[in-house]
Amino acid sequence: MWQNSPPGSIYDYIRVASFSIGPDGLIEQWSSRAAGLFGMTSTEAVGRDPVEAFMPAELRSDGHRRVGEILDGKEWTGLVPFRMPGEGGAHGVAEVYVMPSLTGQGERAALCIVVDVRALRRIETDLAASQAIFGQSPFGFVLFGTDFAVVRANQRFATVFGAPPHDHRGRTVEDYLPQAEADRLSATLKRVLETGESVTDLQLVGTAPGTTERRHWSMNLYRVHSGAGRPVGIAGLATDVTRRHIAAREAASARRNLALLNEASARIGNSLDLETTARELLDVAVPGFCDLAAVDLYQGLLTGEEAAPGSWAPAHRESAGGSAELRRVAHASAVADALPTAVAGSGPPGPDDLPPALGSVHRFPFGSPCAVALRSGRVEDVPGDEMGFVQSTLAVPMVAHDTVVGLVQFSRTKGSEPFGARDRALATELAARAAVCIDNARLYRREHERALILQRSLLPPGDPEAAGLDIACRYLPGNTATEVGGDWFDVIELPGHRTALVVGDVMGRGLRAAVAMGELRTAVRTLALLDLEPAEVLSALDEVARGLGSPGGGERSEGLGGRGGAQWPSRAAQKSREADLSEVYLATCVYAVYDPVTRRCTFANAGHMPPAVVEPGRPARLIDVPPGMPLGVGGEPFEEVEVELAENALLTLYTDGLVESRDQPLDEGLAALRAVLTGPQMELEDACDFVLSTLDTQHGEDDIALLMARIQGLPAEAVGDWTLPREPRSVGRARELARGQLLAWDLDDLVDTTELLVSELVTNALRYGEGEIRLRLLRDRTLVCEVWDAGLVQPRRRRARDTDEGGRGLQLVGLLSAAWGSRRTPRGKTVWFELALPDGEPAAELSVEQLLSMY
Repeated sequence: MWQNSPPGSIYDYIRVASFSIGPDGLIEQWSSRAAGLFGMTSTEAVGRDPVEAFMPAELRSDGHRRVGEILDGKEWTGLVPFRMPGEGGAHGVAEVYVMPSLTGQGERAALCIVVDVRALRRIETDLAASQAIFGQSPFGFVLFGTDFAVVRANQRFATVFGAPPHDHRGRTVEDYLPQAEADRLSATLKRVLETGESVTDLQLVGTAPGTTERRHWSMNLYRVHSGAGRPVGIAGLATDVTRRHIAAREAASARRNLALLNEASARIGNSLDLETTARELLDVAVPGFCDLAAVDLYQGLLTGEEAAPGSWAPAHRESAGGSAELRRVAHASAVADALPTAVAGSGPPGPDDLPPALGSVHRFPFGSPCAVALRSGRVEDVPGDEMGFVQSTLAVPMVAHDTVVGLVQFSRTKGSEPFGARDRALATELAARAAVCIDNARLYRREHERALILQRSLLPPGDPEAAGLDIACRYLPGNTATEVGGDWFDVIELPGHRTALVVGDVMGRGLRAAVAMGELRTAVRTLALLDLEPAEVLSALDEVARGLGSPGGGERSEGLGGRGGAQWPSRAAQKSREADLSEVYLATCVYAVYDPVTRRCTFANAGHMPPAVVEPGRPARLIDVPPGMPLGVGGEPFEEVEVELAENALLTLYTDGLVESRDQPLDEGLAALRAVLTGPQMELEDACDFVLSTLDTQHGEDDIALLMARIQGLPAEAVGDWTLPREPRSVGRARELARGQLLAWDLDDLVDTTELLVSELVTNALRYGEGEIRLRLLRDRTLVCEVWDAGLVQPRRRRARDTDEGGRGLQLVGLLSAAWGSRRTPRGKTVWFELALPDGEPAAELSVEQLLSMY
């Protein structure tokens, strides 16, 4: 087919021209290409002497000779300099081929073919460079034609895909790549050919001939044009980036692993609950690390056994039938309709070997990878499920402080990348971090339970009882994590149906404050049973508090003197003293003693919140009790205030956590408390809840102790009170009065015992006491008999000798009564005994041993 300027013609790249010389040596014909090469039109050139027109002056004589030889019929080829048009007279070099010719009249002429030597040299250089680049390139170089078949491939390309370079001519992309990748490359080649837009770093995946290894190539594509600008194909430069891809994948895996570890540090261990910590581990691992996961913890750890739940010792806690008992505490899945975990035992689960359910207790078979991992403390690979979707599983022991606390299984389904060495290391690290948190949670729970036992053992029972009082109480620890603190309250029964009410607050929080509180509470109970006045109790308690911070409970002050005179303390002694002073225990306390017979309450305060009282029909008020100094400060006496309380009045004792916080000044809190207490009257338990729910306590900042008591005095008919003269017949009179009162109370079963014991106490008052004698009987939950006199000598129980005629009265009182004792009063002493009210059963008689014990 004839066509103008065919694509890829040599004429698109080199400058070729022709002209003819007539018999007269002048230019006879001038082609268009000659006009372009020499810059002279046909009109200007025809009829001119070519030597004179184009050659330099110094070469013209030789040029005329050559033209003459040519016209004589001699061919000539050579290099001829010429002046270049439009380039300031610069000279070019042309390769001229002159062929003699004949005109129609038989005259000799010549046909000249002229080639620009500079263009030829450029083509030669370009061809050499192109061949060097194409042939010597370390990258695969391939040229596709416009039909997308290979036109040419270099040696490197042929080395990768086999066969010599010329054998690749005519192949298509389907001969090198899988169908999906081939279709993608074909579409890219078509787009590049149509648009002319280059494509860089096209990622392709395939396999080289004769191998199964996946290779990754990066390909750059660009359209190739002819000299006339027509597209003639697409050039491709392919680079094997498999190593770079592996390195990038490893770097991405390392970054992912680092991100997972950072996430694990932030998300695992936020709770001190074992099950929650296990779930936090799975929240991190699924789906970021694996598709399925499950956590099993030793049952002994969950039930609070003191012994370590597992260890690396191979035989430790393993039975012949398998591992020790574990409980499945968490599982997670990122795959729809998947089992909770991949593997339950040593192999793929069968119909009767399903993974343990959440919360179930199970054992792993002895030889299973999971049991081996628990015994060895090392990661074990678990075979995948050939019939299912699980590809691989890692059984990772959870090790904390050389103790195995459980097992976590990480599984990946088919289609996911199998676990590698990096994954095993990451799985071990994730399990170890969770194990440490779980072990910390175990230790916390153990200490927490111990602290709770301590705290609850130091507080009175939930429903304390007292004569003439209805009591309700609440304790809210400020530290909700440990539920222990330094606030306390107590209800202590005293002789004569009196009751001591105590509320205190050790400065500080946590276990230290709870321990100090326990010591102070024990001291309060001991002092209260001595039946001391409230101010005396606080004074003695202050001494106790001052000794709590010193080694051995002694005074914190140090003397500098010694046997050899004054001397400075050693440096060790100074440090010890500084440490002792840093352990100072300070506490506030209010101590009240309530007498249900008189409905009078005596208060003493050691730097504590003032008690509040609400009497029927009146607003709440604070009882003005001199606050005194906190316990542990020392040096200041405590004062007492006695208040008579109305029937059905509500007495409230509390700690500062109820009325004071960072956002609420103390005065506002006290005003709010009075307002709440003045509200409608309700049941005592409901009143406690109402106070706590209504006040803005900002709970969590401080402990709260609340003790509320409804005043219910003993009715007059429950009290028998008589004064007897100091004379012998008062003993008989006391028996008569006691008998008559008991018969009036329908306590006939207690008449004989009461008469005997009253007789003994009145006799002792006459023999060892002073002044007139007062006899009082109180009936409430028990029967109490009190004998008062003005003597200060306290009775002392002793064992009488065989020859003694007396001295056995108090022994008899101790044997027949439920309790007895004596206490000082402002004007003497009181000796009392207590008898249980009859329950319909006959009273127990004294045994022979008990009777003989008096002799």
